[in-house]
Amino acid sequence: MREIAVLGSTGSIGTQTLDVIRLHKDRFHTAVLAAHQSVEALLAQAEEFHPHCIAVTDEEAGKDFLARYNGPAEVLIGASALMEAVRRTDVDLVVVAVVGIAGLAPTLEAIHQGKELALANKETLVTGGALVTAAADQAGILIRPIDSEHSAIFQCLLGQDRKGLHRLILTASGGPFRGRSAEELKQVTLADCLNHPTWHMGRKVTIDSATMFNKGLEIIEAHWLFRVPYDRIQVVVQPQSLIHSMVEYEDGSIIAQIGNPDMRLPIQFALTYPERLPSPSHEFVDWSRLAAIDVSMPDESVFRSLRMARAAGAAGGTMTTALNAADEEAVAAFVRGEISFPGIFTIVEDVLDRWDNQEVRSLDDVWAADRLARESAREAIRGTGK
Repeated sequence: MREIAVLGSTGSIGTQTLDVIRLHKDRFHTAVLAAHQSVEALLAQAEEFHPHCIAVTDEEAGKDFLARYNGPAEVLIGASALMEAVRRTDVDLVVVAVVGIAGLAPTLEAIHQGKELALANKETLVTGGALVTAAADQAGILIRPIDSEHSAIFQCLLGQDRKGLHRLILTASGGPFRGRSAEELKQVTLADCLNHPTWHMGRKVTIDSATMFNKGLEIIEAHWLFRVPYDRIQVVVQPQSLIHSMVEYEDGSIIAQIGNPDMRLPIQFALTYPERLPSPSHEFVDWSRLAAIDVSMPDESVFRSLRMARAAGAAGGTMTTALNAADEEAVAAFVRGEISFPGIFTIVEDVLDRWDNQEVRSLDDVWAADRLARESAREAIRGTGK
């Protein structure tokens, strides 16, 4: 029986992780449930999964939860709750599914505590990739990726000689605006962004898919996970979301990981690695109904996020932290109606153009860069119109 800590248990990845655990109660128990503010959902999860510990990072939500919770689990409240939760001796594997840079510190703590680690938080490696990979190497911890693209690459590399690797090929659905021109993007609304053609995700990730900033972040994430130079990481558009990513080898062979678009598949593999269990969706690709698998190249002159991410990754240091923070602030401004959809690209470009890049030596360097980049992005947002 593996004891699992699910950080971000009420979000999209967290709830699907619990779907997998629910299917395999003979193998897994949820030792820790952790959320930020979703009290109602957390109460329901606690009643079903009987955790040993529940963490609520928002102070007011934590007090509300504590007043309404009647179970035996230890309840941790506040900013340090995630750190305390992953230190528990009854936790074997930590699933990091929290949103944003909040995933970085508990990921590092899980590594320092020698826990198995399943990572679904892009920002952890985008902002602190050098710190996280160095710590994982020193501790001998294998980072099991949950993102469908990185899980695919992880699987395509199994049993292969890394010396023969030529490049990684990340696939993208293209989001709801595949094929649109820059001029057409000026008319995009929030509702348009949230209508993703394939995946059901949280709002921030769905908007990032529409701008393709999510794919830019995934390029940086792939660089750190698989130690591959940026010029050997390519993005192609695969709108059916059947090819989750590919690895090309020096002899010209390409190994692809193909499957139905269901996030429970990579989640389950991260929990059960190296073992494979029956599909949690009980569905397989129906080749008789598939006329073709479409592949095309993204238009990087329209989706400038890909160029920005590559440049930020190549620059290294705090540049990727600035990219991530500026994107988060720009997306929030778009949601509030303060900037247009193309304004997201403009705000991030403005922050990166003015960024004073520094080396990352510690977590404090990351926090400081994140804070400065957000201030810079807010300044740019105030100075622009729709």
